[in-house]
Amino acid sequence: MFEALRRAARNVYHLLLLAWAAALGAGLGLGSALFVLEGEYPFGERRVQAWVAWPSVGSPSSDPYARAIMARSADVPLALGEGIAFRADVDELGRPLDAACSYDVSGETPVARAWTVTLYDPEGRPPETAQRRAGLASAQMLRDEAGGVTIALSPSPRPGNWLQLPGAGRFQVVLRLYDSPVSGALGWLDDGAMPRIVRVSCPGGTTS
Repeated sequence: MFEALRRAARNVYHLLLLAWAAALGAGLGLGSALFVLEGEYPFGERRVQAWVAWPSVGSPSSDPYARAIMARSADVPLALGEGIAFRADVDELGRPLDAACSYDVSGETPVARAWTVTLYDPEGRPPETAQRRAGLASAQMLRDEAGGVTIALSPSPRPGNWLQLPGAGRFQVVLRLYDSPVSGALGWLDDGAMPRIVRVSCPGGTTS
């Protein structure tokens, strides 16, 4: 009788151990999958200056994680050959972009038929501002005598090409190049080939 009870207790212990191991495995698997899906694209990242891009995300050969992230976020990236999107959430010194500060985006832009600069909050939504405009297109840009473009990002009005920041919180800048050789297999970009993001001023008098 005692031996039978001991065997039954051992069997229950083994079943509980198996159930715990299965629950732990399922939890780790689901948790790691959710972590990946809520983060950035895990493969194919390319960086140049403050900008980052994932050139292969819009291609038919994009990895399963990228496709799952796109499905979950409803993101529709530019297809390979259509163009490429670069994102920056830091300035040229690596400091997080702060909507309380003012920035100038200027310098070289890779060859493209057209391009746009758009602001988003960290969740990928256009910021709410009195200006009610989150982006500018290359055809709208005012240029200097040399043909250069400077885009001012600031909570308060600035002359020229100005996009209003909400005045608080983090933000990101997305540069989209349309019909550009950068999106194909013609190599990549060297440092200096992308616009600089320079912090001009910040509360407390901090500048670049």
